[in-house]
Amino acid sequence: MLKRLDKIRFRGQKRDEILDLAESPNASDNECGDEVPVKPRSSLKDTEDLRDLAGSGALSMAAAIQDFQRSESERLSEVKGHLEIALLEKHFLQEELRKLREETNIEALKQELEKEKTKRLDLEQKMNESFQHHAKKQRETMFSRLQKWLYDKLGVYIEDFRFQPEENTVETEEPLSAKRLTENMRRLKRGAKPVTNFLRNLSALSNWHSVYTSAIAFIVYMNAAWHGWVIPMFLFLAILRLSLNYLIARGWRIQWSIVPEVSEPEEPPKEDLTVSEKFQLVLDVAQKAQNLFGKMADVLEKIKNLFMWVQPEITQKLYIALWVAFISSCVLPYKLLGFMIGLYAGIKFFIIDFIFKSCPKLRDKYDTPYIVWTSLPTDPQLKERSNATLSRRVQPTASRGSLATNVPCGMSRDEEGGRPHSTKKGAFHEIFNLPESERPLPVCENGWRCCLINRDRKMPTDYIRNGVLYVTENYLCFESSSSRSSSSKKNKVIKLTEITDIQKYKVLSVLPGSGMGISIATPSTQKPLVFGAMVHRDEAFEAIYTQYMKIVTTSVPET
Repeated sequence: MLKRLDKIRFRGQKRDEILDLAESPNASDNECGDEVPVKPRSSLKDTEDLRDLAGSGALSMAAAIQDFQRSESERLSEVKGHLEIALLEKHFLQEELRKLREETNIEALKQELEKEKTKRLDLEQKMNESFQHHAKKQRETMFSRLQKWLYDKLGVYIEDFRFQPEENTVETEEPLSAKRLTENMRRLKRGAKPVTNFLRNLSALSNWHSVYTSAIAFIVYMNAAWHGWVIPMFLFLAILRLSLNYLIARGWRIQWSIVPEVSEPEEPPKEDLTVSEKFQLVLDVAQKAQNLFGKMADVLEKIKNLFMWVQPEITQKLYIALWVAFISSCVLPYKLLGFMIGLYAGIKFFIIDFIFKSCPKLRDKYDTPYIVWTSLPTDPQLKERSNATLSRRVQPTASRGSLATNVPCGMSRDEEGGRPHSTKKGAFHEIFNLPESERPLPVCENGWRCCLINRDRKMPTDYIRNGVLYVTENYLCFESSSSRSSSSKKNKVIKLTEITDIQKYKVLSVLPGSGMGISIATPSTQKPLVFGAMVHRDEAFEAIYTQYMKIVTTSVPET
């Protein structure tokens, strides 16, 4: 561009080559009509007037005017040259602009610019969306990490608090098996052995079995109770027992007991037992289970009846004792209360219990807990008492009617009462060697068919006997069907006052139902006698038990 301008300036000095301003290609009237054409014309007129004035007369001023005209013409020529240069520059600039417009399409550039703007907006929107998505994802990842960390740390505890429907799982019960029953009873015996040994040691300590040991224990306990160290003493004994158990588990031989352990005879292996011995083993196991469950049921029923006011005079004592304990705990300080309880427990355990066990009569009169516990009834005893009360109410009227209808004509009541009862093998009193006044009760005139199981005998022939069972006013008589003489040794006579225990018994646990046997214990037999296979077992049990209770209550003198 600079080169072109230099050329234009060089050309502008040559007046012959300069184009007329009015004939310039892109000149317009608005652009150069005001300044450029007017000034040169006015200057030419002025020069012509000056020449006329010079020609008319003022020669002196001709030279000065000529000089002035020359300087003005030069100035005008310079201005004209500058104007021409500016017009040419404008012309060339317009040409360049036109060429540039032709070479570059502005509309296309505008469209492309608009497209680029839209792309830029789209990219900005996408960038914002991606940034937001990334931030959200980052927050989610942080939350997921936090959740995972919390689950790893607290997941086990959270799982425990989830509410899930309870699954009703039905436990599969094993079928009844004599082998399994025997093994379970042996396991129970082995598992309860430490507890039984501990209770035996406590009983021996209370009974002063070893005087020196009981005296030392009494002094140590009373000293601890006096200083308020009873609880620390028991905790120390528990720690000592665990330490000894640890040493025993490590192989040390440590054995200490107040009462020496009695070695039990080893039972022969099951393969060497005969059929009768196996049957006897099953009966023994069943009897132990029955007695164990019976004792547990008695304890639970007594506790229930104690709190349910079944016998108000007994529960009233407990009620008063609880009120006294409550008021004492509110008034007395706990240290003094603990001292009093510990002191009373030591005196009760070491002295009072020893005196009561040594003197049973004192225990029956003054041992209040023992009296309360023994006088508490069980549910079967309550039922029997209610049945006995009902039978006493019904018996007088029933006996009168039966005597009036059963006595035949021409025979008095004395004659009817004195008539001897006879069995199939002879007179009743002759068979059992009893007085003539002893005869079966009306409920068992014909007896109850049953079999006697004498578990003290080992021979199968003497183990089970078939026969008939009778009950009189004072005796329980069993007539064996295998006896041939009128006074056979196989018959059994049991005095009702000698019976120590009478219970319903189930001989074979594999059979359904509650069983058809009665178990009767006496001092003369090591194991209770069992009268089994009785069709009318409940009737016989009620009759025997009622007669037994009647004799016991009448034989005890009233105080």
